[in-house]
Amino acid sequence: MDTFDLLVVNGLVVTASDTANYDIAIKDGKIALLAPPGLLSAKNAARVIDAEGGYVMPGGVDCHVHLEEPALFGGKGRSSDTFETGTRSSICGGTTTIVAFAPQAKTMPSLLSVLDDTQARAQGNCYTDYSFHMLVGHPGEQALSEFPKLRERGISSLKIYMTYTALQLRDDEILDVLLASRKEGITTMIHAENGDVLNWMTKKLEERQLYAPKYHATSRPQIVENEATSRAIALAELMDAPILVVHVSSPGAAAHLRDAQTRGLPVYAETCPQYLYLTRDHLDKPNFEGAKCVCSPPPRDSAADHDAIWLGLTNGTFTVLSSDHCPFMFEDHETGKKSVISQEFPEGRFKAIPNGCPGIETRLALTLSANRLSPQKFVEVTSTNAARLYGLYPQKGTILPGVSDADLNIWYPPGKLAPFKLTNDMLHHNVDYTPFEGVELNQWPRYTILRGQVVWDRDNGGLLAKKGCGQFLHRGKSTLPGPRKQGDWDVSAF
Repeated sequence: MDTFDLLVVNGLVVTASDTANYDIAIKDGKIALLAPPGLLSAKNAARVIDAEGGYVMPGGVDCHVHLEEPALFGGKGRSSDTFETGTRSSICGGTTTIVAFAPQAKTMPSLLSVLDDTQARAQGNCYTDYSFHMLVGHPGEQALSEFPKLRERGISSLKIYMTYTALQLRDDEILDVLLASRKEGITTMIHAENGDVLNWMTKKLEERQLYAPKYHATSRPQIVENEATSRAIALAELMDAPILVVHVSSPGAAAHLRDAQTRGLPVYAETCPQYLYLTRDHLDKPNFEGAKCVCSPPPRDSAADHDAIWLGLTNGTFTVLSSDHCPFMFEDHETGKKSVISQEFPEGRFKAIPNGCPGIETRLALTLSANRLSPQKFVEVTSTNAARLYGLYPQKGTILPGVSDADLNIWYPPGKLAPFKLTNDMLHHNVDYTPFEGVELNQWPRYTILRGQVVWDRDNGGLLAKKGCGQFLHRGKSTLPGPRKQGDWDVSAF
């Protein structure tokens, strides 16, 4: 009998494809064996963890994370989480792999220099394994020519914007990016909101001196997201290129995506917990508290909108459930949410509020506690599909002996953990609030394991990992369906 570094016994092992009682043996950072209960002897392991009937799942994979980013959106906001504090928060919430952004401003011709700078900030500071998406603000000749080099360096995804003056690309620029991405096997993420329409709506609101946080939602009605989503799909269909529409909040946008998928297009979709728990009423709290929930797209109108997004997770419209962790301090008057309050604008100015919410640590517990998804679907949308989409599968996102890293979450068995209300002081991010304050939870990761090392033990010391234990991940192509036609795109075919 082999000697193992760790045994996890008496657990209900859940993957995206199966649920069964197995004991798990771990050696040299990898899943070594899945065995029937009781077959593996504790004498053959350096340590044994008894899951006591709780779920044992692959570690979370969160591929929409903003950390340590410069002010890019024309305002004063600056990320409050560094790679150290953000990944610390991540590991304490059960997410063992993140993909953050390396942002290119419109004034920067090169993507490779941006990647170098971002890697330098992350290296030696992360508690999770990590990689990067390029955030493309200037798709000029130099940037597009660097796509093959990005692939050599293990980067296989990028993000573009249809909104924000500082980053918005026109349709012809989007087509340039999609053409180059298609050629190199890069997945393109798209923030789909019609920037011109929302700027016009903002101007009309400000003409009436309507500045409060609640008008952020008014300036971005669902039609702004619906139209841009439809247009993004049309551009991707023209180019026969795979896309992921990020942080979808609108049932109408979800319907466009569902239709595209039904037609066989390689169109994928992401949503986030804020669109399952928050509504526009959260933006209308007194004393500027509504600014805590300002994100884009904004939380929608009602529980009926939430139900539509839950349905999209259940039926496969949404490929992934990410956090879109985009952290800003609330009480910070220089680079945080309150930086927009002044003598001229005593209730702030919604268009300039730093845009985003923290959520990297709460994503998994919020979703599992809701009890709206089967355990297998939960694993699929919070771990496996992200690993597949972003070229990390099967190293990440599943539990395959001899292949997968030993990244695991062990949850509490039924009845072991009493329901509790979420408070910000429970969390490990560098943010002075959570938008989900007071939400009742019935689960939290009991143990988190990263490459065979126990990095989180909620009942015995909490965070056990050391800064810098995370490793950079060299990613390959997506293993989800890509272009429908082989070969180079040909304009003469139309």
